[in-house]
Amino acid sequence: MFRGRAGTSWPECAILRDVEGTIRLAELVCSISLATDLGTGQPLEHALRTCVLSQRAADALGLETRERRELYYVSLLRFLGCTAGAAKDAELVEGSEIDFYAGVAPVLMGRQTELLARLVRHLGEGRPALQRARLLLRALADTDGMDRDLAEHCEAGQRLGRRLGVEDGVVTALGLAFERWDGKGHPNRVPGEGIPASVRISVVARDVELLDRVGSQELVRETLAKRSGRAYDPRVVEAFLDAGASWLSDVRSEPAWESALEAEPFPRATVPEPRLDEVLSGFADFVDLKCPYLHGHSPGVARVAREAGELLGLNGDSLQRVHRSALVHDLGRVGVSNAVWDRPGPLSTEDWERVRLHPYYTERILARSTLSPELASACSHHERLDGSGYHRGTPASQLSAEDRLLAASDVFQALTQERPHRPALSAGDAVRELAREVEAGRLDARCVHAITEVAGHRPRELEPWPDGLTDREVEVLRLIAKGKSNKEVAAELVIAPKTAGHHVEHIYAKIGVRTRAGAALYTMEHGLVG
Repeated sequence: MFRGRAGTSWPECAILRDVEGTIRLAELVCSISLATDLGTGQPLEHALRTCVLSQRAADALGLETRERRELYYVSLLRFLGCTAGAAKDAELVEGSEIDFYAGVAPVLMGRQTELLARLVRHLGEGRPALQRARLLLRALADTDGMDRDLAEHCEAGQRLGRRLGVEDGVVTALGLAFERWDGKGHPNRVPGEGIPASVRISVVARDVELLDRVGSQELVRETLAKRSGRAYDPRVVEAFLDAGASWLSDVRSEPAWESALEAEPFPRATVPEPRLDEVLSGFADFVDLKCPYLHGHSPGVARVAREAGELLGLNGDSLQRVHRSALVHDLGRVGVSNAVWDRPGPLSTEDWERVRLHPYYTERILARSTLSPELASACSHHERLDGSGYHRGTPASQLSAEDRLLAASDVFQALTQERPHRPALSAGDAVRELAREVEAGRLDARCVHAITEVAGHRPRELEPWPDGLTDREVEVLRLIAKGKSNKEVAAELVIAPKTAGHHVEHIYAKIGVRTRAGAALYTMEHGLVG
């Protein structure tokens, strides 16, 4: 019997059985896996195919039901923390972090020499030799970079996984998502059977799917043999060498979405209606984590839209639809590089075309879920009444009241937040900008009037702060959540760097996080975004 962890029993986890009127958790997780595909530079359905391959391996290895359930969700969510380091990685490579992730994906679990060779070959590709050399030297000088980056990725994945409502075993495994069989993985150096079976199998399944797609079966077998006993569990390798080619053939010929949903082991987890908003709020924080200045954006749009919708007299179902659409409207942002989003100057025509794609990506992420009709407005948040919006250029006659309200709410919320090319506007100035959009025939006058009415009602700050945080600690927390270093925090608050460091240590201990990504998610979860 293939055991999960040596000497460790698998605790029973509460699973909600399918009942009428609920949505399957697997549907929601499959949807967000499409977003992580985009964010890591992989084609849509890469994670779905990885999931199905993992379940085939589970059959061959004789996993128990609880292990199979854990494997199912880990294989779909292993890259759930991919937005945690996007801004920093785009800055590091001075270009598209998505292209960078795609480039290193085949060697992520390879030897250090393979990763180095890939960096030498592709980092700064197409740029002058001196610039490429500088980028490479900077990457090599950051010796702790991979541990730090993957620690942030893992902690973000764990916190978001809890929000989705996956079992505790899945959350634990997401914290070990990049460990290796030989104990040379990141960030914890956990070896052998100390790594959950779900990670050991999904790591191999993911690489097999990727290498077969970009290379050949010969490359797959070569890589499996080379990494067996190093990055990969030898027993998992043996299973894939025996039957992997046949599994791949089946997976390639089957519809990935349907196959992944069918592969979920029984009992199948569901999300009761009262919890759905909480899960979608996790989706919101997943995408808002991508850019420090976006923290809290999607829930902010949802709040504005709901309050304005109440003034407009929308009924309960309509309010619920616009609120939920607001939470997920920006999911497609993950498919566009931070090199575009974070640029302080004017965007090129090519970059603008990339920006215009993000509502389309949102649509593709949500398209196959049974929630898709309810979330339809999410895909129309950049449409305008005069047909000048994107991605469809839909005219006013085809835009619902919910579409119009979400579009205006998104503009208002964005204007009141800082962006790389401008400071945040006051609520009054933002309202005046909306009025100009109404005059130009782009935004709905009634929606803007309702937003004007609610514009002064900002969220009340918590008193006292959660987890015993002091006023000063909240100030520090807000800065580190935006990615500020201890030195930058000290400069902004006019304190000594050592004092800033002590504050950070105390804050982490109080709120139970280990990384700045964890701190950022905490601020979003508790409404502390500054």
